Amino acid sequence: MSERVHDLVGIGIGPFNLGLACLAEPLDLDAVFLDARDGFAWHHGLMLEDSTVQVPFLADLVTLADPTSPYSFLAHLKEVGRLYRFYIREDFQPLRAEYDAYCRWAADRVSGLRWGREVVDVRRVSGRPENDPVYRVTANTDAGTETHLARHLVVGVGTRPWSPVETRSMDGGACTALHASDYLPRRDELLARDAVTVVGSGQSAAEVYHDLLSRSGAFGPRIDWLTRSPRFFPMEYTKLTLEMTSPEYVDHFHALPGGARDRLLREQRSLYKGIDSDLVNAIHELLYRREVHGLSNGLLVAATELEEAHRVSDGVRLHLRCADTGRQWTHRTEGLVMATGYAPTPPSFLAGVADELDTEDAPSAPGPSARYRVARDHSIDRAHSRIWVQNAEEHTHGLTAPDLGMGAMRNSIILRGVTGREVYPVEERIAFQRFGAPAPATAAAATEVASPQEVL
Repeated sequence: MSERVHDLVGIGIGPFNLGLACLAEPLDLDAVFLDARDGFAWHHGLMLEDSTVQVPFLADLVTLADPTSPYSFLAHLKEVGRLYRFYIREDFQPLRAEYDAYCRWAADRVSGLRWGREVVDVRRVSGRPENDPVYRVTANTDAGTETHLARHLVVGVGTRPWSPVETRSMDGGACTALHASDYLPRRDELLARDAVTVVGSGQSAAEVYHDLLSRSGAFGPRIDWLTRSPRFFPMEYTKLTLEMTSPEYVDHFHALPGGARDRLLREQRSLYKGIDSDLVNAIHELLYRREVHGLSNGLLVAATELEEAHRVSDGVRLHLRCADTGRQWTHRTEGLVMATGYAPTPPSFLAGVADELDTEDAPSAPGPSARYRVARDHSIDRAHSRIWVQNAEEHTHGLTAPDLGMGAMRNSIILRGVTGREVYPVEERIAFQRFGAPAPATAAAATEVASPQEVL
């Protein structure tokens, strides 16, 4: 056991906690980060050759908090000799494989990362003052049990693949059934089937569908795509809309009642769960070219809800319902890819400190029945000073939670809470627009300026 009390222990090493490690390293801060995996891996099941990150390269691990950091994306390109090629390319969005390589580069250089540590328990050390707790973090390793002591915790285990049906029970034999997160390793299995169905509405569903359709050729499987969304909608990417990833909008969203936040998240799907418009057009072009060359295209159906899925002797039978008409119908397939996204899951290792955490009941939606009541500073402990989360606060902070571009700002806020000072300045106002009703004084001033007398 390490008897040293760390200032910070991060649990999980995805892009967000990796960015926290990079920003914490130059500080006088004793931080260690634990992850069950053997090394950094980011969505490798969907690392398609042409896929790009849907945010500009400035949304790297550190730049929006510290542009001078040696762990920036541009520093990586310079070190590997690709900075000028990226410059000449004139595309703000890196390839997904390029971003993953950058993260692995940073993970190899930053200190404090401990791989092969599966955290299984977190508890308070007994006998400590109430206002000065220390937490014991227990992890399983190949060499046995290991513990770390910490004054602060940052939980960055991310979200887990979610599906309305259990794919494992249908996988095997006459069917290949999987979540899209496992797509690439099993792509050849799917292409060997006679019919493959993709279920889902967002970028991952579109990428998988386009990839399968472009590879199916004249003798490949029929490729179908079914989505619950009312249409195959593109992601909205206009500049005033992007201002909704501002701290001002997060302030506005966080102050709303829980029911209003849940409603807004449903209404804002096209802002962050839509499809890149170029990919939408590429899919239409591919369908058009296949038709011209006499190749058949499968089903492409929106407003269709998957109610049940059952394994049958010749594959899987999907029970579907048209949201527009209410008509129910069935569909048989041999390959099934559930591109239905991810959901947060409160980690079981926090059960030992459950009485310290602020939670609330969750609405009937994908995910667990309870969720954290995350404070504006991303803390989940009732004292708002000891335990923070990364990408587990979509229901309280809105569409910024999974946004790579907001990771550096969130880490700046977390480090401010851990250190008690603002190490990396947090830009409080970046939007031109206002969210919600203006303050009374501002409203009065606006009314005065726009009065009918002045107009006349």
